[in-house]
Amino acid sequence: MPLIPEEPQIHESAQGPRGTAAGHPAPTPRPVPGPRSAASPRPGRPGPGPARPGPPVPRPHPAAGQSPSAPENRSEQRTGPQIQLIPAPVDGALDAAEEAVDLLLETGRAPGDILVLTTGEQHPWTAHELSFGETAYWAQQDARDDVFFAGAGAVERAAARPVVVVAVNGGAEEAVAKALPLARGRATALLIVCGDPERINAVLGAGV
Repeated sequence: MPLIPEEPQIHESAQGPRGTAAGHPAPTPRPVPGPRSAASPRPGRPGPGPARPGPPVPRPHPAAGQSPSAPENRSEQRTGPQIQLIPAPVDGALDAAEEAVDLLLETGRAPGDILVLTTGEQHPWTAHELSFGETAYWAQQDARDDVFFAGAGAVERAAARPVVVVAVNGGAEEAVAKALPLARGRATALLIVCGDPERINAVLGAGV
């Protein structure tokens, strides 16, 4: 089933429970909470980008007569990560992915939990680190102490992480169609895809 494009932002309200005001329900907790890491710069563009506010995701309510154990059963039946789509043009997909990473870090996700893949031009960090050799480059992935950036062509070599962010910033249709399902397989909790909604839905809606 095609995915419904969401706001071009990971909502801060989805990161964890907040206190409730009288008469107002609490927003849905963030599906993939993680420990707040010590402040450390993310590779690539220094400093966090601005977070754009968005509406909270409504909390689903069980139907009348539903047993209390039903939510747990649905969780057990879940076979893949949650998928979030951030609409962006090809030339803006990488910026959208970086903003998504910034917000994940600001809201407590550990840097080592995040893998960023690009389908077109490599992230500048990837190109820089590969200039020192592939052995040193891939050793940084194994260390798992920071966000790791890679080209989608290397997704099969990339290790699984809780959060995978994909920037659909170009690349052949065949390559994108292959990379997105593989990226989904590397995400254990959340897959964020930044790019053209029709192009992404055509792959994830029909090919996964």
